[in-house]
Amino acid sequence: MVLASTSKVVLGCVAFGIFWVLAVFPSVPFMPVGRTAGSLLGAMLMVLFRVITPEDAYAAIDLPIIGLLFGTMVVSIFLERADMFKYLGNLLQWKSRGSKDLLFRVCIVSAIASALFTNDTCCVVLTEFILKVARQNNLPPQPFLLALATSSNIGSAATPIGNPQNLVIAVESGISFGQFLLGVFPAMIVGVLTNAAILLCYFWRYLSVEPTDQQERGAANGPEVVADDEVTSHRFTPARMSHVSSLNPDDFDCVSEPIIRSASVNASVNGDLRSRSVNSEADMQFSIKSLRSSSMSHEMVEVSTVPAATLDGASSRKFTRTASQQRSVIIEDAPPSPPDSVAADGEKDKELPEVVEKRWRVLVWKTAVYLITLGMLIALLMGLNMSWTAITAALVLLALDFTDAQACLEKVSYSLLIFFCGMFITVDGFNKTGIPNTMWELVEPYSRIDSAKGVALLGVVILILSNVASNVPTVLLLGTRVAASAAAISPASERKAWLILAYVSTVAGNLTLLGSAANLIVCEQARRAQFFGYNLSFWSHLKFGVPSTIVVTAIGLLIVSSY
Repeated sequence: MVLASTSKVVLGCVAFGIFWVLAVFPSVPFMPVGRTAGSLLGAMLMVLFRVITPEDAYAAIDLPIIGLLFGTMVVSIFLERADMFKYLGNLLQWKSRGSKDLLFRVCIVSAIASALFTNDTCCVVLTEFILKVARQNNLPPQPFLLALATSSNIGSAATPIGNPQNLVIAVESGISFGQFLLGVFPAMIVGVLTNAAILLCYFWRYLSVEPTDQQERGAANGPEVVADDEVTSHRFTPARMSHVSSLNPDDFDCVSEPIIRSASVNASVNGDLRSRSVNSEADMQFSIKSLRSSSMSHEMVEVSTVPAATLDGASSRKFTRTASQQRSVIIEDAPPSPPDSVAADGEKDKELPEVVEKRWRVLVWKTAVYLITLGMLIALLMGLNMSWTAITAALVLLALDFTDAQACLEKVSYSLLIFFCGMFITVDGFNKTGIPNTMWELVEPYSRIDSAKGVALLGVVILILSNVASNVPTVLLLGTRVAASAAAISPASERKAWLILAYVSTVAGNLTLLGSAANLIVCEQARRAQFFGYNLSFWSHLKFGVPSTIVVTAIGLLIVSSY
């Protein structure tokens, strides 16, 4: 393909440049509008500059990818409501044998969970839990946060639903879920184990320090801790997963489920943030009932105590919470029931069956969510259409919820879907300038996958471009060109080229803190975590990310290219 006219090339480069700046630096000082508005601005400029026609702009939006993203978001929302990620967090501590064992578990659990529920979702729901575990055991948080971020990225490369760029590759290439899994899963497993080994070697000295010694040493040689007064409480919803700037505090779940009230924070020593103790024996369980009103702009949630908690003589409390305040506030303390009151005992006997019935309903609902999710994964493995499979699973979950779906659908990150629409148009317009094709023609003769040198060069190109232009635009720019070059060799080589692109573009996100949205989610949520705030800096990530990414990418290329 030859270059377009000079005016179209210049204007197309201007539009794409604006999109790239706002996508990579969403809070740039001269235009802090964010990634979503930046992608729409780039798409609008492509149409206004007549680089692409309005009809071609609409046609550039890949609806199957948008549908697949929407379906997986809804499923992830229901999985969080069903406590799936809380169970994963508990698995990390189950019969743990020390800091090194805990680090290894974080790598394995986050990698497998990311392959099934997307890497951003896992980083959102597991970051604060991992911080809590590290603080309670007087362990440095940095190795565990790096393990979560890097292992989530590596693990998400194994399936088409693991991350957005894999969704694009699966739809564009037509590779089935099973073929994708067989092609990348071995490289993913070896990559996660290699990454865990590098983490253990890199932080062996910190992880070998006894808890008492760790307290005496403080944070002089360790990572920086954020003071309590500099930390704000945020709880992110997993659907808002690709842009930290768009992550908002989560609403209460729509289904009744237990929550636990933690104890207060212990005093800090020598200015360092100590681990917090939780009075688990005195914790009270509550049942949540969501009340939504169409005439109100916010949601009021009433929380009342479970009778089982009042049997101990503890006073019952009533909580209210609005979506705007995002905080539970005690508004009324009811007097404790007299222990010798016959009327109180009668009320308890009457309420206990209702509590048991509610618990059974929650248990049945959770079981249904898990079975539907499992059915979706089985359907994907059978080779059914991925977009409609995910949408069907999402709609079945919404129907079985037996409540107004608005509360759950509001948690879907529509800004991410709009970002993808604008990005599709912007990248398609940039392709019409002829610049990507011209640049690829210079590299293509030396990057064919029928030789070791060609595979290595292709991996380097993908690695660099993924960190410069982000991984999803890299896949959109290189995907069809890499596949066409490999198709000239053999059909099997074409599938191999797509899998190499999927693996390298995903692992490339571990190179720097800005290379992946999952990295930014871990960094931002760790900094804002209540009571356990921690600052994961750019340089602390870079010092580990560079050697880990190079080694894991090289090993993975050898495995994927031999498929």
